[in-house]
Amino acid sequence: MSEISIYLPGILLAYAAFMLALASPGPNVLAVIGTSMSVSRASGLSLAMGVATGSFTWALLTVFGLSALLATYASALLAIKIFGGLYLLWLAYKSFKSAASNHDIEALAVTGKRRSAFGYFRRGYIVQMTNPKAALSWIAIISLGLQEGAPVWVAATIVVGTSVLSIGIHALYAIAFSTPAMVRLYGKSRRAIQGVLGTFFAFAGLRLLTSRG
Repeated sequence: MSEISIYLPGILLAYAAFMLALASPGPNVLAVIGTSMSVSRASGLSLAMGVATGSFTWALLTVFGLSALLATYASALLAIKIFGGLYLLWLAYKSFKSAASNHDIEALAVTGKRRSAFGYFRRGYIVQMTNPKAALSWIAIISLGLQEGAPVWVAATIVVGTSVLSIGIHALYAIAFSTPAMVRLYGKSRRAIQGVLGTFFAFAGLRLLTSRG
């Protein structure tokens, strides 16, 4: 029980960072929203599952990559935390900048001919795996929950938990944003949402930069 209490705050912070990152739509989320609106809810859901699978892949790659790096260079954890902290501060800057701007979200459907359910799934996976920001985000997210000497179950908990969240949140986007009214509602709340995201990312980034473990 004492071991859980040591690592639980970092795990929960990683979950929170992941959830809030999805609240700030990137190419993957915008593709899900646009496809649900312009094609169909079912197509949007298939795309969402592809994106979620890509997110799971990035999580595994990041965990195994960082674990291998730390097994060889124990001091690398400090560099990872510095990088992750700086990236989170960059996300905070982008969120605050977005909150101050007047632009609305630009949800675009996946281009090209109509696809099968598997076709949209595959396209969602490709969109996520070719998004360079996904790799940077996962380094920051994993480093929030990663401490020196952390057991394997900590990384597994982060990967499994974020994967479940990814499936649920991307599916929710596909369902909720299948109507233009929801997009308008989000547009009206966008500035407040981005302000909250900026505050959290700034907090998480400073926490990483000042952490010792």
